[in-house]
Amino acid sequence: MPAQKLSVPKLSDAIAETLERRILEGVLKPGDRLPAERDLAAELGVSRPSLREAIQKLASRGLLRSRQGGGTFVTGQLDAAFSDPWRDMLGAHPDLRGDVAELRRVLAAQAAEWAAERRTPEDMTRLQQKFADLRAALLATRGDIDLLIACDAAFHQAIVEAAHNVLSGHLYAAVLRLLVDDIRLNFSELREVPRAFSLLVSQHTALFEAIRDQRPAAARAAMEAHLDFVAESMAQSLRTAARRETATQRLRDNTDFQGGSVAALASFSSHA
Repeated sequence: MPAQKLSVPKLSDAIAETLERRILEGVLKPGDRLPAERDLAAELGVSRPSLREAIQKLASRGLLRSRQGGGTFVTGQLDAAFSDPWRDMLGAHPDLRGDVAELRRVLAAQAAEWAAERRTPEDMTRLQQKFADLRAALLATRGDIDLLIACDAAFHQAIVEAAHNVLSGHLYAAVLRLLVDDIRLNFSELREVPRAFSLLVSQHTALFEAIRDQRPAAARAAMEAHLDFVAESMAQSLRTAARRETATQRLRDNTDFQGGSVAALASFSSHA
């Protein structure tokens, strides 16, 4: 029998696969800039032309984007492919928010359980820092809402990444982006409620400690309890916002009516 030829992968394909794996695992996140070409080639032990070809392959698939004179960046293509169509759907059908929140609860609870089982020392270092950032932001109850949202998202994303399930991590990030407007409203309402942020600190502390101590069932329970609280407070925030909108519309209608009545009375008087 004739000897079969071995298929040797092209170097640029192997480089592309390495970079793609880093994107999938969250080592390279959307918006991250790749190291300078010289440095990255040295790190990978490859030639710059081969690296350049690999980057072009990933750029053609939408995973990377090069800016003239500004470097190469990771796109949000993986997550956007899921979230963008649903963002439009949520705008047209607000009742879908409950389904999105329910999906978040399922993903987050499972991720918390896996994280408690699978987290590495490196995961815990990152998670501890994100927890400290979130705790500080929550205790500064009059702080920046954008900072609160960023710290909360970073802490929960660190948990999902510690679960070491690539698909779960990307799905969770996409789901969280769909809920960002509701989360913003919820934080704005909660900071007016006495002790609400102290309660959030307690919930996140229980969650962090369960993962740190490798107690999977406790981690799942802590995440579910936290997100049940979030769902209820978010529903209340949406009801409050709806009532305010109704009240504002009534005031606007009454003002228009009164203005019209005055104009009509003035017109009547001028013809009297």
